[in-house]
Amino acid sequence: MIAHVFGTIVEKIGSSLIIDVNGVGYEVQVAAGDFNDAILNSDVRFHTYHHIREQSQELFGFSSLVAKRLFELLITVQGVGPRAALSILSLDDSEIVRNAIANNDVVFISRASGVGKKTAERVAVDLSDKVGNAINASTNSLGSYNVVSASDEALEALIALGYSLNDATKALEGVSIELSTAERVTRALRGGI
Repeated sequence: MIAHVFGTIVEKIGSSLIIDVNGVGYEVQVAAGDFNDAILNSDVRFHTYHHIREQSQELFGFSSLVAKRLFELLITVQGVGPRAALSILSLDDSEIVRNAIANNDVVFISRASGVGKKTAERVAVDLSDKVGNAINASTNSLGSYNVVSASDEALEALIALGYSLNDATKALEGVSIELSTAERVTRALRGGI
């Protein structure tokens, strides 16, 4: 399986990027946010999901490991294939999508292209307990927000260590975002101490 690609963006076609990796061009389908952020002739690294079917093979790319894990959870839901999962992730930042699923926000999820109300309800029911607790933006005693972001390096580190998205999110809930990434990971591993 292809776990990630690192190379230069040479083309933008539809919702796909062609990434040149040492002379080989990989077509990688990405969410709308990653597509809009992509700059031609720039070097990028995408975590990938290699989808193999009898008739074809496709690569789906994600700028963060958190987005990839959320995608992998989405495709476990009956009726949600890779394209529908990518459509859901294209609604907004992956943390906002995760929070919408945790909050059972069927209206938000059903806004995705190709996702009806019943599928959105199934996503909310099946995944609300698997994506972590819903996060309400609240301030701590220092006045800084303790919201875990999808681009959070500490969250990515915990997932790389084998934590599920849900467990990694829970582990970082009480840990201040003012600390360094290494300190946040250490405190999350110790249970917020």
